[in-house]
Amino acid sequence: MRFPIVRAATVGLLVIGLAGCNTIKGWFGKGDKTAEAGEPAELVDFEPAFKPERLWRESIGKGEQRLWLRQAPAVAEGRVYTADASGRVKALALETGREVWAVKSKLRYSTSPGVGAGYVVVGTMEGQVVALDADTGGERWSVRVLSEVASRPLISEGLAIVRSSDGRVYGLDLADGRRRWVFARGLPALTVRGNGAPVLGQGVVYVGYDDGTVVALRAQDGLRVWERSVAEPEGRSELDRMADVDGELAVGLDAVFAASFKGRLAALTANGGSPVWNRELKSATGVALARDRVLAVDVQGDVWALDRNNGNAVWRQDALAMRWLSSPAVQGEHAVVGDLEGYLHWLRLDSGDFVARIKHGGDPIRATPQVSPEGILVVVDTDGRLAAYRIGGG
Repeated sequence: MRFPIVRAATVGLLVIGLAGCNTIKGWFGKGDKTAEAGEPAELVDFEPAFKPERLWRESIGKGEQRLWLRQAPAVAEGRVYTADASGRVKALALETGREVWAVKSKLRYSTSPGVGAGYVVVGTMEGQVVALDADTGGERWSVRVLSEVASRPLISEGLAIVRSSDGRVYGLDLADGRRRWVFARGLPALTVRGNGAPVLGQGVVYVGYDDGTVVALRAQDGLRVWERSVAEPEGRSELDRMADVDGELAVGLDAVFAASFKGRLAALTANGGSPVWNRELKSATGVALARDRVLAVDVQGDVWALDRNNGNAVWRQDALAMRWLSSPAVQGEHAVVGDLEGYLHWLRLDSGDFVARIKHGGDPIRATPQVSPEGILVVVDTDGRLAAYRIGGG
């Protein structure tokens, strides 16, 4: 779970991490537990259906530690790309983990890498956006935006689409970093730490905002196509009013799926934002799609599978309560989540039953595991341990 930060909305300043973070008292207990939430659930025993095969394991640096950046690897064209807050960007071979290239700088990278069209684009805590050559790691260009970049850049249609923590979304020319458009939106005073990454569908970029809305922008020029509220900021205090749509968005052929910290998960039509369905489900990590299902993890640590057409619950797995799960990934016929003690859990998509579990390391897995087209799952923990796993039929 990510923690709330105070945001000076009038000037767009983000109070975070090493810049002097202000948190709400009582949200934290020891380590990754919260004072109100109690202890994580003890792991239940089950008969494993298979044993995941670890293909390789590497250290990519110090990891994000307690910065709550959820820096996931990027998997593209047979390679794994990583970035971390200590200034390292690496490219590794997907099948073997062999280092293809690595660059080190004094920059404090704060995002997962965005990869596409021969570029690797990464943002920093200071608002710098850096584009590297995907084959060599050489710098192609570097530009600065007005505040920290805290979500994975999106590469699309000759653009690097970058979201900064002050509510702005930039369309930067992929060739030279020149600004082609910018979309700005105000923010509430108090928000959950971090931002969900922009996602693309049919030439439209979808962005979740801290006031509980999803905004659709035309990719070519940044013009707003529509916006729709997933959850209304209601309550007496700023804490009560937190309605952030900060987790992973998912885009199907004709619908966009988003979850709010306020307690709503909704399906919206992709072309106009009209509500298809919504249901009560409070999530800070977002959603994933698996055939006819929408997968989500709520703030209590329950894993849900919902019917994609109507939002009805297909199953709920509650045995991982308070284990502060990552957002789910889909590997073959299974949902996969990481937890605060470094375990990876595989659940059957049709029933939610546990089928496999491994210990990846001793540190939390906050970033969403990534699955390649070849079915290889790549995961990193907060200490920078990176590994790839294959399952039978994955």
